[in-house]
Amino acid sequence: MADAFDTYREHFLAAPNAEMSFWIDFSRARVPKLSPLVREKLESARKEMEALEAGAISNQDEQRMVGHYWLRDSSRAPTAAMAESIRKTIESVRQFADDVHTGKVSGSAGKFTDLLCIGIGGSALGPQFISDALGESNDKLRLHFIDNTDPDGFDRVFAKLKGRLGNTLVVVMSKSGGTPEPRNGLREAEGQWRAAGLNFEKHAIVVTGEGSELDKYAANFLARFPMWDWVGGRTSLFGPVGLVPAALQGISVDELLQGAAEMDAWTRESNPERNPAAQLARSWLHLTDGNAKRAMVVLPYKDRLVLFSRYLQQLVMESLGKETDRSGKVVHQGLTVYGNKGSTDQHAYIQQLRDGPDDFFAVFIEVLRDRDGPSPDVEPGITSGDYLQAFLLGTREALSAQKKASLTLTINQVDARSIGQLVALFERAVGIYASMLNINAYHQPGVEAGKRAAGEALQVLKLILQNLAKTPGQWRSVRAITKQIGLEGTEETVFKICLRLSSNGRLECTPHPDPAEATFRL
Repeated sequence: MADAFDTYREHFLAAPNAEMSFWIDFSRARVPKLSPLVREKLESARKEMEALEAGAISNQDEQRMVGHYWLRDSSRAPTAAMAESIRKTIESVRQFADDVHTGKVSGSAGKFTDLLCIGIGGSALGPQFISDALGESNDKLRLHFIDNTDPDGFDRVFAKLKGRLGNTLVVVMSKSGGTPEPRNGLREAEGQWRAAGLNFEKHAIVVTGEGSELDKYAANFLARFPMWDWVGGRTSLFGPVGLVPAALQGISVDELLQGAAEMDAWTRESNPERNPAAQLARSWLHLTDGNAKRAMVVLPYKDRLVLFSRYLQQLVMESLGKETDRSGKVVHQGLTVYGNKGSTDQHAYIQQLRDGPDDFFAVFIEVLRDRDGPSPDVEPGITSGDYLQAFLLGTREALSAQKKASLTLTINQVDARSIGQLVALFERAVGIYASMLNINAYHQPGVEAGKRAAGEALQVLKLILQNLAKTPGQWRSVRAITKQIGLEGTEETVFKICLRLSSNGRLECTPHPDPAEATFRL
């Protein structure tokens, strides 16, 4: 009878290249032996991934190829022109960063010291994760982010840059340029530079689709980098979206790309039992019963990886959260992701994970190297790093004792290469898992629906202001306003819009506990 260590060895997967320093333990996921049906699904998924990498149309909604794998190995691009575009772009990113660092490209007050990144979703989450994970005290540029359309959020960021706008470079990232959040951030930034008497164009660059409205608008900016239509936002980390901020911060883009390419090579392994992405997708299928039964809790035991779960939320949930499968059948698929970091969560939601419902599985991320240089003892013979690993091992044991499943990913250290490996592993696992569920991982109809609904709300706001402007000074109830603009049935929306407008001095309000009795006027 096999002992516990034999079970561990049986479900332990190490990178074939020892220099990768990447290990995965599936022993506590309780995944059964590979059945003929699951093996068939994995083989089908492998063939689909091969076709995707060869240039098959994978985003059926937009008739687009999905080519983020070519970003770290341009030789795999389906045309010579695409391969050359990737190579030239990466070289131009390196060159521009070097020109900024040497002062050849500088701001109105001299060398750039700060970088303001304006984006949303994949154009913000990836760069934020990379910046936080790999940032150092001696970075070439200090990074700041605007990733929302929150006015107070704008003010907080601009307050940090007060007195330094002349030394601040701005990168605006938006495929079309029409997405409201980055467009609003751009407009607000332009206002700040204008108020300071500075030429914004001499402090700005863009990452956008070639020929987009933003591309045209930025004709006189310092530089423009492409956002190809065959790279989705949530898989854009290894293109200009991720590489431009990283290179400007002083992070090695070559090591990021190397790590991703190494993981890509490993996850192309034809034997699913030796393929880490296939094994990861297979474990998800088992642990969720293939129907979103459990959430995935990501627990990296390293402060530098605190934003990884936030990054994975978009990569996983936007890719897998689908109402229908590829045949049109309603399936309501998904994989909920949340997490923070260890050992912080041992004082937060670990209590529920251990003793609460069996509605999750944990993904522990272990980092072997504690810090650069030796650590002092915090008690005789014990360092703070010893405690961190002890908390990881203890939490894992505590969950196992309650028959709660977990996986453990181990890397030697947090550096650009290992970050590239981590991201590439989950990118491939998401694609394989989606194929096994027969859903499309590369479109996002729910996001587009939300954008349309937001546009409709803005139209209601305009109608409210136009209507009240006809009779300034006249008080009106929500029902009266709704009737006069011809949108009966939207009273709740009208009330909420009027309430916010009044809180910002754009309308007057006579409040009342009953929303129907509150009145507003211009």
